[in-house]
Parts: sequence; structure tokens; C-alpha cells
Amino acid sequence: MMLRVTALSVRFRHHDGGYSQPLTGLDLTLSRGEVVGLVGGSGAGKSLVAEALMGLLPRNAEVSGQITLAGLPLAPGQLALAPQGIDALDPLTRLGAQISRFARLAGQPPPDVCAALARLGLPEEAARAFPHQLSGGMAKRALIATALATGAPFLIADEPTLGLDPETADRIMELLAGLAAEGHGVCVISHDLPRLVAIAERVTILQEGRMVETAPAEAFTAHRLTHPFSRALWEAQTWAAQTWSEEAAPC
Repeated sequence: MMLRVTALSVRFRHHDGGYSQPLTGLDLTLSRGEVVGLVGGSGAGKSLVAEALMGLLPRNAEVSGQITLAGLPLAPGQLALAPQGIDALDPLTRLGAQISRFARLAGQPPPDVCAALARLGLPEEAARAFPHQLSGGMAKRALIATALATGAPFLIADEPTLGLDPETADRIMELLAGLAAEGHGVCVISHDLPRLVAIAERVTILQEGRMVETAPAEAFTAHRLTHPFSRALWEAQTWAAQTWSEEAAPC
């Protein structure tokens, strides 16, 4: 079963009658059992893609293109979002209750909250925690848990490693790869290209709202990227990662 996004574009109407178009012509495919990545610099339109796919854009937005699953229009409940910010969680509700609420709103049976938490490496005590009581890594897992509670076969994880230390970031990426191994289709939107390449089948690169290249993961490590921006982005991030590693190494 394949999720296919074809020529996805977003533009916004302004009060003066003009328009701005921050996303143009994105093509993307995602099958169950695989991870695909979406990367780009700040303002490239990565999170805008997630909002467009989930129908979360404001009223002045106009979305064009096609989003289909197995050749049919995407139906509610087939795609879930793990947003990047903990502010997406209700600050006044304990995590366990929020997981149950997401399941109920999606028409799912009441979940085994403890099992849902354990699946993501969270202790049972996390069910009684409020969002502000969670560490950064726990919060990222909590956001994924609420998305999984919907029962959707496809998942978007928006910047799942943002703000995390390297070890925790590695664990989150391993967790997402594990979800794909269980049969989910996982789209990871990230600025963290080296970690993304380690788990993804292929990666789509955005530059200023336009898709410049979709490449298999091995094209990055084998230096077979075709677009100059893709090569520059990969070289800059791998250099930065290597520099940080050398500076963090013990004497």
C-alpha cells in the first residue's frame, strides 16, 4: 500500500489580494515498512508539507496537487502526525489520558496505555506525568505515542530529534526505524541529514520551497548526488558532525 503525493503546492492569500507560494511541486511516495526523509534548510517548507498533508493550514491557504493511498483519495485516519513541539500536547492533561483521547477521537478502542508507553521505551510512570514534567527525549516519544494511538498506518514525524543530545537523537531515530520494521510507513521531516540517511530508504531535499532532488540513502554516502545544493547540504552537515565529534572526544 503506497501513499503518493503528486505536485503538492501551497500558496497563501494576502489581505491586499496578492499571494505568496512557499511550496511548489512536491512529489513524494511512501510505502508501509519503509522510512523516507524530507530535509532542507530553515524556511525550505518542510513543516509546511506536514501541515498540508494533515489539513492543518490556515483558511487563507490554497493547496493543490494530489494525495492518494493505493490510488484512492487519502481518507481521515490513514495518516498521523507527531509534531515537533511539546506545545502540541495539552499542558493540563496527563499523558495517559491524552493517549486515550487521541485513540477515542480516531475511533479506536481504548488503548493499553502502559503497553503503548513501553513500546516507545517510556516507563509506566509517564502515564501520570504532565507534559512539562517530561524530558526532551520523553516528550518526543510522547508525541509519537499520541500519533500511534490513532491507529494510522502512516506516520509523519516532524523534527523528531530537534533539541536533543546526540545519544537521545540516535535512540529516537532507531525507534522510528523500528516502527517501519513493524509495518508503518514513516516520513521523517528533519534538519538532521546524517541521522536520517542512516535509517531512510530515500531522502527528498527541498530548497526554498522546491524539490531539488530525491535520492536513495546510499547516494549520500557514495557521493552520487546530482544537485549542487544536495551535495553542499550533505557536505556541510557531515563536516559539522565530524567536527563536533572530534571536539567532544576525550583527551
